[in-house]
Amino acid sequence: MALIVQKYGGTSVGTVEKIKNVAKRVARTKEQGNDLVVVVSAMSGETNRLLGLANQISEMPNERELDVVAATGEQVTIGLLAIALTGIGCKAKSFCGFQIPVLTDAAYVKARIRQIRGETITQALKEGYVAVVAGFQGIDDSGSITTLGRGGSDTSAVAVAAALKADVCEIYTDVDGVYTTDPNICADARKLDKISFEEMLELASLGAKVLQIRSVEFGMKYGVRIHVRSSFNDNPGTIVTTEEEIMETAVVSGVAYSKSEAKITVVKVPDRPGIAAKIFKPLSEANIVVDVIVQNVSVTGFTDLTFTIGRTDYKKAMQITSMAAKDVGAERVVGDDKIAKVSIVGLAMRSHSGVALKVFETLAAEGINILGISTSEIKISVLIEEKYTELAVRVLHGAFGLGNPS
Repeated sequence: MALIVQKYGGTSVGTVEKIKNVAKRVARTKEQGNDLVVVVSAMSGETNRLLGLANQISEMPNERELDVVAATGEQVTIGLLAIALTGIGCKAKSFCGFQIPVLTDAAYVKARIRQIRGETITQALKEGYVAVVAGFQGIDDSGSITTLGRGGSDTSAVAVAAALKADVCEIYTDVDGVYTTDPNICADARKLDKISFEEMLELASLGAKVLQIRSVEFGMKYGVRIHVRSSFNDNPGTIVTTEEEIMETAVVSGVAYSKSEAKITVVKVPDRPGIAAKIFKPLSEANIVVDVIVQNVSVTGFTDLTFTIGRTDYKKAMQITSMAAKDVGAERVVGDDKIAKVSIVGLAMRSHSGVALKVFETLAAEGINILGISTSEIKISVLIEEKYTELAVRVLHGAFGLGNPS
């Protein structure tokens, strides 16, 4: 008998009929003698609908109250799934984040999990119940409801699996595994049997939508074996695991992209020690994540400082940066929320030369201008105009031979 955590995303529970199908799959797993925890997202489109209501009332809704609204989506789903399971003779009990509890910090709309106390779930399992848990949500020290940000149900599932020391965390979604790139862009994209935590972490951070980045971080930190599978068939998916389990790897494992990027440039910044800290400190205090940073070489005592942030933070970041720029005596702040980031990832890049050159030459051949570059040992990311995203993904995917053999 195994302890299994299963997670079902919004498309998997998007209708009452789909919820009934999930209930049948869950019941089959339970009938095999397994202890089972099921983590679910809100029904497809529901979170957007709820946030849309809040945005109709206020252009910049209070984030604490936004979490109160957004968290109701998952509460509906756990109740419906528990009802469906009970209806087919499978004992089930639903739990909101605060009932477990999932303890988080107070960074509303993007909270981070600090601790999960598993006693409530463990007791339900001992009593023979399937524990149906609301993903995406938790509770802070003051008792306020928090949400973990988009894709947070993945994080909830892996964190629960880590807290309970589960044998595996199965992430069910509308795709049947991790592909070399988005199959909607490249028809010959290939499903990977296995991928390392490190590669998956890079792909998730770079825009691959199969897994949320913090879920992979939890998996890697606590050694939770993750199995990405389709909720619409029984085919094996992709195992996310340690590097040691992967015998052989290609130079490049995948191409990722993100259209949710924005760029801000602080023009003519005085080139003195401490100036960059003064610009980035208020952004950090506002919980805005800064990604690619490019600073020009100073010639006349002034420099331009460019950085990227998530597009959802663009308006807020522009306001904060404009105030900081004024304080340090910079000339002006300009922004662009129509950029994209395209990246290649692969463990074997550590030991192969010429990979960056191949990226640059491939994009240049298509007339795609590079606006910024960021690298690590196993990834190369380039910033480009958003309109060239699909083309860049296709040509890089082809250049590194990632497609299925014809």
